[in-house]
Amino acid sequence: MARVLSVASVLVAVCLAATPAVAQTSRTDTRETNQERRIQQGTSSGQLTVQEQNRLNNGQARVDAAQGRAAADGTVTARERRRLETLQDRQSARIARQRHDRNRTN
Repeated sequence: MARVLSVASVLVAVCLAATPAVAQTSRTDTRETNQERRIQQGTSSGQLTVQEQNRLNNGQARVDAAQGRAAADGTVTARERRRLETLQDRQSARIARQRHDRNRTN
C-alpha cells in the first residue's frame, strides 16, 4: 500500500513539474491564434494584399519557431517569455499597420 502511494505521489509531482511550461505558453498560444485570425480576416475583407498576407504569415512562422525553441527544454523562463511577448507585440503592430494602410485587394 505504501509503495502504491509513493508511486502515485511521484506521478503527481512529475505532472505538476511539467505544467508550468504549458501554462506559460498558453497566453502565447492564445495571442498567436488571435493574430492568425486577424490576418485571415484582413485577407477575407480585402484589407490585406497577397504580398502583405505572405509577409505577415512569415512573421507568424518566426514567432512559432521562437516559441518552439523557448519551450524545447520544458521550461519557459521569464526572459524567454518577455522575448516572446516582444515578438508578438511587434507582429501585432505589423498586422494592424498592414490592415489599415491604403493597400487593398479591391
